[in-house]
Amino acid sequence: MNKGILLVISGPSGCGKGTVIKEVMKEGNFFYSVSATTRAPREGEIHGKHYFFVSRERFDEMVRNNEFLEYTETYGNCYGTPTAPVMAELEKGKDIILELDVVGAVNVKRNYPDALLVFLLPPSREELISRLVGRHTENEEQLKKRIAYFDKEMELSDEYDFKVLNDVPQRAAAEIIEILAARKQNTK
Repeated sequence: MNKGILLVISGPSGCGKGTVIKEVMKEGNFFYSVSATTRAPREGEIHGKHYFFVSRERFDEMVRNNEFLEYTETYGNCYGTPTAPVMAELEKGKDIILELDVVGAVNVKRNYPDALLVFLLPPSREELISRLVGRHTENEEQLKKRIAYFDKEMELSDEYDFKVLNDVPQRAAAEIIEILAARKQNTK
């Protein structure tokens, strides 16, 4: 049996990662890896489904115990991908989707060179800002930080295997599915 593919999808805040991932998951037998985070849940987020919401103390313990494939601190909150469930599903031949920031994605590639990194591009900087403002989840200070981080993310996007424009989520998802199919074809 072939091992699964570790697909990492990243992009700036507000570029539509969650929406595109939902579309991609409709098309295949994927395992969506749930990250651990120290940030507070947003409205509608469920522990264990969207994130594992943990205390800073518990997160630090997980780091000390080498329980993460990658971890990072972003906007004052910690995020990490638990290693055990990802590796178990890859061994079963399942494809894994990780939604990570650019630093986390680069760290995964360093630790797992076979990972397939896809960077989602917003249609424009203006559209990205409009999406961030429109979702009403950040205050003005947080918005400024996310917009300022955009340039760093764009620089690091050169580390990715593919860049996909997310102008229409269904089209972007279809392109990612094609990329994944091509990778599978090349690894047979």
